[in-house]
Amino acid sequence: MKTMARLLATGLLLLALPTMALAQSTDRSEMDQWVKDTQNQGASPTTGTITMANWQQYKQFMPLGMQKLFEGVYFWKMPSDVQMPIGPAVYNTFLPKTWVEATEKYGPQTEVQILPNGHYVLKNYHGGTPFPNPQEPNKGWKILANVFWAYQPSVYVNSPTNFGAIWSNDRFGNSNTTTIDVVYRWSDFNTDPGFPVQQTYAPGTWYTEWLMEETPEQARYTASLNLFFVDQEKNPFPDTFVFVPALRRSLRLASTARCSPVFGFDWSYDDAKTNGFNGSTSIYTGDFLGDRNVLTLAHFNQDGAVFPGGYDMPLGFPKPSWGKWEARAMAIDDIHRIPSEAAGYCYSSRIMYADREHWNGDWVDLYDSNKKLWKSISYYNDAGQVPGLGSAWDGVASSAMDFQNSHETVWCGFGNPWKRKPYLDNNAPKEYLDGVKYGSPGGLMMIMR
Repeated sequence: MKTMARLLATGLLLLALPTMALAQSTDRSEMDQWVKDTQNQGASPTTGTITMANWQQYKQFMPLGMQKLFEGVYFWKMPSDVQMPIGPAVYNTFLPKTWVEATEKYGPQTEVQILPNGHYVLKNYHGGTPFPNPQEPNKGWKILANVFWAYQPSVYVNSPTNFGAIWSNDRFGNSNTTTIDVVYRWSDFNTDPGFPVQQTYAPGTWYTEWLMEETPEQARYTASLNLFFVDQEKNPFPDTFVFVPALRRSLRLASTARCSPVFGFDWSYDDAKTNGFNGSTSIYTGDFLGDRNVLTLAHFNQDGAVFPGGYDMPLGFPKPSWGKWEARAMAIDDIHRIPSEAAGYCYSSRIMYADREHWNGDWVDLYDSNKKLWKSISYYNDAGQVPGLGSAWDGVASSAMDFQNSHETVWCGFGNPWKRKPYLDNNAPKEYLDGVKYGSPGGLMMIMR
């Protein structure tokens, strides 16, 4: 009888867990309240250190998801010893001269057309930031376009000599490590010196993303390829292919797979890009919420980002060894599917905190179909000196925190135990400049040969 009573009590506790999680849920309306409360934000902090004792003095400069980490309402919460040293915001370091020149040349002629079916079309885009000073009408969509077409070098590579490292952490304290190779490339509208404006390895595309697992051994050679098309009305979703080693072949995923996790991580296919959004500008739009100064890591010591030593565990939050946080000018945008394409989509809102210099999303709060906070994803975009480009974007680290399922994924594209930065542009080994191998469906069939 005692055993039965214990089992019954355990069962009742398990039944109560969803209710407990629901009581801690964060409604989408809290974001609107934060925007309202910060209309008069005040002067941005340039000195000091944020701790658990004083964080509320700085909450008007924090993304909502970060505030929830400090409030401690979910399993993922700030460690009690968290420290965030603050420094002044530093600008004019992320964009190379050629990108700025393309923005100045083509930005004035770029425009948006809305089709009868409600889809959006970017017109007269030829490189650079599409809308350097987005204004109404359609300001929210223009910010979305800036994020989607944000600057990155023509070639970004993590290879077997400088893998990107990923750690999957759960509420039980388990941490599993995966290493992957990454080849991200511009195939059109390129502005970096030494590369043609348009390449032919994947006709009709402007961007390609190739990923392959190196470890663990049982997952080795699993690969994915995303193809992003210039004509998004003809191809409103990126084409996604997955190479399955056991089958020695690749499979094309359905468009509904945009919500599925990449290699089982906490990023969906619509999340897995350094700019914070991997969807399209055709069937998505944005609602502009406001301009705010928001804290982020933008210029940091990449050697200080070693996992786990450079992270405050168990959350995996950056330690002071990374450098100082900056309150940078950001546009807050609510990105979502257009109404005719929204049915069945996993996210009702993607709250994007988009940096107004380089337009990458530095933080994203994701809400489920019931408008409850589901995930927060940090994207720490760094600027440094890049050979051949000068001062430019040169890498990213990211953490995806799933509040509803108490799971987390940490990505370190540099500062891994080998302390090697990603290869950019012509710094990449010549092998990775092969667009067919690392940017086309046919290239997936070259794996394991």
